[in-house]
Amino acid sequence: MFKHYLIVFFVSMVPLLELRGAIPYSQIFHLPMIPSYIIAIIGNMLPVPIIYLFARKVLVWGADKPVVGRFFTWCLEKGEKGGKKLQAKAGRGLFVALLLFVGIPIPGTGAWTGTLAASILDMDFKSTIAAVMLGVLLAGIIMMVLSLVGVSIF
Repeated sequence: MFKHYLIVFFVSMVPLLELRGAIPYSQIFHLPMIPSYIIAIIGNMLPVPIIYLFARKVLVWGADKPVVGRFFTWCLEKGEKGGKKLQAKAGRGLFVALLLFVGIPIPGTGAWTGTLAASILDMDFKSTIAAVMLGVLLAGIIMMVLSLVGVSIF
């Protein structure tokens, strides 16, 4: 059983899979829902501060490098352009927009993507962590319900 909980923890840390993969995995192996939910939340949140603090710096650092420069520059430009668009639409509701972006568990959204976007937008660290945490909690609840009724989003 410990092995399966460890897999839940690590799957929840994987970009794109996150809770969408970890919670259904826990139910395939008939693990208790609440401990699985807690372990998946912890695993999903663990990389968030690291992503926030270093993602933009790594992209800026690599923007002038020969092999990755074009891709890193594209990521920065795309992130800033998308971020400005989101900010213009959301206005003061950027916190709620980030929470919902992370909280609705569809492919391409989640803690990794949301935190990266917040980092590129230069959102406040505490607001970012709070919005992502609430979004992860919401996504976990949605995935628990979907897992219990047997619905898969993959």
